[in-house]
Amino acid sequence: MKVAVDLGTTATGEPAEMDLEELLSTRLLVQGNSGSGKSHLLRRLLEQSAEWVQQAIIDPEGDFVSFSERFGHVVVDADRTPAELARIAARIRQHRASVVLNLEGLDAEVQMQCAAAFLNGLFDADRHVWFPMLIAVDEAQIFAPAIAGEVGDEARRISLGAMTNLMCRGRKRGLAGIIATQRLAKLAKNVAAEASNFLMGRTFLDIDMARAADLLGLERRQAERFRDLEPGHFVALGPALSRRPIPIRIGTVETAGRSGRPVLMALPEMGREAMESLIFTAGADEPAALPEPPRRESVATRELLERVSAPAVAMPAEPQAPPSEEELAERAAAIDAIFAELIADPEAAFRPVPVLYQDFLVHCRLKRVPAGETDMAVFRRRLALARAGIEGEESEEWRTVVERSEALPEDMQGVYLMVARAARDGQPCPEDGALAKAYGSHSPSRGRFLLTYMAERGFIAVETDFRGNRVVTIAGSGWRTQASGGKSYIPGITPRAQRA
Repeated sequence: MKVAVDLGTTATGEPAEMDLEELLSTRLLVQGNSGSGKSHLLRRLLEQSAEWVQQAIIDPEGDFVSFSERFGHVVVDADRTPAELARIAARIRQHRASVVLNLEGLDAEVQMQCAAAFLNGLFDADRHVWFPMLIAVDEAQIFAPAIAGEVGDEARRISLGAMTNLMCRGRKRGLAGIIATQRLAKLAKNVAAEASNFLMGRTFLDIDMARAADLLGLERRQAERFRDLEPGHFVALGPALSRRPIPIRIGTVETAGRSGRPVLMALPEMGREAMESLIFTAGADEPAALPEPPRRESVATRELLERVSAPAVAMPAEPQAPPSEEELAERAAAIDAIFAELIADPEAAFRPVPVLYQDFLVHCRLKRVPAGETDMAVFRRRLALARAGIEGEESEEWRTVVERSEALPEDMQGVYLMVARAARDGQPCPEDGALAKAYGSHSPSRGRFLLTYMAERGFIAVETDFRGNRVVTIAGSGWRTQASGGKSYIPGITPRAQRA
C-alpha cells in the first residue's frame, strides 16, 4: 500500500508529498542553519506519518515530548544505564511502541552514550521483531561528528558506530534513519552519504552550500540559491520526494516544541527609578548583600616581574568539611540501590566485570552520587559477595573464608563463596549450571571445571556417597554440603584430590 505523506506545497502550489514506503528503504537527510525550520520540518513529517508507522525520536533538547499527549508516544528519559536503555529498546521493537528518547539536561558526552545504547538496542533486536520503524535524530552532528571535539574518544566512537549502523545497515532490520543537522560539514561523511533523499534548507557558508549542491546534483553557481531560502522553505530531491530538485514549503504542524522562533515583545512600561529598584534590590531568593570584591593591590613593575619569575609554590588545598553521618547514610543507600539494580539484571551474570563497573559509574553519575570510594577492586569484591548471597556477613568464620578466597582468581571467588555458603547452611552443592552462571558462563561443564580447579588446589574436597551423589567440604572450616543429586563424577579430579 502506497502512503503519501503531505509535507506542504511546491512552488507551483501543488501538494508536496513523500512516499512513506520508499522512505523506509532509502533514508532522509535534512540540512539547514539554526532558524531555517529543520525542527518544524521534522515535526510535520513525523505528525503526518504517526498513524502509519512506528517512530522513535532521538531528542537532545526535549522539543518533541509534546508528541506524547497528541500521538501517544512514550517518553523515555535517558537517566538510565546503557544496559537498561538497550533492554527498553528491545521491548520497544517487540511491542511496536512509538517513543521519544528525551536527552534534555545531559551533557554532550552522556547524550552520545545514551543515544548509542538505545540505537544499538533497536539494531540488535531479534529478527522476528524487525518491523518497519522511522528513527528521527535531531541535531545529528552531536551524535555523528565529523571531527573529534570536546567529548572523549570512546563516547565518539560508540556513538558514531551506532549512527553508522543505523544509516548503513538499518534498512534490512526495518530501521529508516531521518537525520537533521545544522551543517553538513559537521556531520560525518559516511553517515550523510547513505541517505538517498534530501531536504536542504537555508545555509550561508560556502562549504555547506557546495556540499548541498553536490548532493542535489546542482552546479556550483546554483549553490547560491540556498542562501536566499526563507525559513520553512527547502529544496527536495530523492526517490521518495522528487526525481529532480524542487523547492517546497513546509505546512503547518499540530504540536509545538518548548523552543520556538523568537518574536518581538513590548518592553515593560516602567520608569527608570522603579527599574533601578528592581535591579539593585535583592529578591526574596537572593542573599541580602553580596560580598565585596577584593581590592586590587598596587604593585610596582619590578616586584610584579619578580613574583612571576619566582618558582611556583604549591598552595595547600582548602580543608573541606567532612560529610555528615546523614549524608554518608544517604550516599550508601543510593549506592546500594544502584548495585542492587545492576545485580537484578538477568544478563549481569554473563557480562564482564569491567563492563558492569562502567555501568555502575554511569548510573552514579546520572544519580549524582560520588563513587570515588568504590574502585574496581572494591566493586569486584562486592560483586563476588553479592553473587554468593553473603553480602553483609560479619562473623569471624566468614571473614576467614573470604580471606582464603583471595588466593583464587578474581572471577572464581564468587563461585567459591557460593559453595561455602551452601556448605555452611547444610544445603546441597549448587548445580553445575548455577556455578557456571556465577562464573559468567552458559556452559554447565564450566561449573564442573571450577570444582576441579578448586579441589586440586586444596580449597575444597569433593566426595561421592554410596548413591553417587556429590558432597563438597570446605577445607579448613568443617563446613560440608548435603549430598547433591547433581554430577557424581567430576572429570579431572584425581581420587587423591577428592579425599583432600
